[in-house]
Amino acid sequence: MKIAPRRPGAPVAARLPGGARCGVIGACRRGGGPAIVDAVAAGWTAAARRLALALAAAVLLGGCTGGRDARTSPAAPEAPGKAAWRRLAPAPSERTEVAATAVGTLVYVVGGFRDDGTGPDLPVAVNHAMAATIGGTAYLVGGYPAGGGVSRRAFRLEEGRWLALPDLPEARAAGTAVALDGRLYVAGGVAPGGLAGAMLVYDPTARRWSTAPGPPTRREHLGGAGYGGRVYTVGGRARGRGDFTAAEAFNPGTGQWVRLPDLPTRRGGLAAAATGNGFVVAVGGEATTTFEEAETFDARVGAWSSLPPLPTPRHGLGVVAVGTVLYALAGGPRPGLHVSGAAEAIDLAPLRP
Repeated sequence: MKIAPRRPGAPVAARLPGGARCGVIGACRRGGGPAIVDAVAAGWTAAARRLALALAAAVLLGGCTGGRDARTSPAAPEAPGKAAWRRLAPAPSERTEVAATAVGTLVYVVGGFRDDGTGPDLPVAVNHAMAATIGGTAYLVGGYPAGGGVSRRAFRLEEGRWLALPDLPEARAAGTAVALDGRLYVAGGVAPGGLAGAMLVYDPTARRWSTAPGPPTRREHLGGAGYGGRVYTVGGRARGRGDFTAAEAFNPGTGQWVRLPDLPTRRGGLAAAATGNGFVVAVGGEATTTFEEAETFDARVGAWSSLPPLPTPRHGLGVVAVGTVLYALAGGPRPGLHVSGAAEAIDLAPLRP
């Protein structure tokens, strides 16, 4: 589909097959200011829709490559059914190390790095932030700010603009944000003193943060999802310790974590989401190479299986589920600072309606 010419910084919009749309907010630069929205559909088209301000990347802190490319767990069996990936029209803005979340049928891919290290000005320069949606509202938290350290800032998207929330109890970056039963859970990642211990919990009704026990396996660059009253964390890595196969679930009712069967492929830099029919899906990642693996944890039976390989292996990608359809957006096709506009989708309805 033809993409109409646009002025620098102008938004692009379109509609995704299957009813969802994808928006890309912001970019990577060493500064701040207004951001843009790019949205994808059956193809990309130009349309005038600016969506307020966003957070984005500024400097790459400590690199984004993992350690060992070790796959020590047994390979997962192939998932039954005939689920298959579809290549969508590529995003007009290539990037990596993004955050992603869905609001209804609109998917936002937030911030990240671009290959030239520049982009539209943004109010707060940050990378490795985390995003999730509660009650139709997108939230963006933490990340690495341009000046160094780890950010405590948090925002929600309301009527086309980002509004500041109370600061996080503890600064956080490179973790995962999960929406579950009206609350936002920020698990894993990096805190000012190293790998984060506590999980941060935000109650939007009370506008108040609290803490809860964090994942038993401390790690960063992990994937996370919420389904069936549980917060799931999968994979990840830690400097000097390589990549992990850890898969764990938190029950807010009991305040307890349980260990799940290991993620079949050891990897960090992945992303995860939960589909409406009960699958927690871990996609992509990196170590000494990027991963094509897409593996599903069936939350109803407690077992992993493999999906067809991701057509474009990459890390630092955004993964979002809308109903039974899983979208894999942007990310780096090679370890380190490489970018992609790849957009791919797979419908898991054949696995279980």
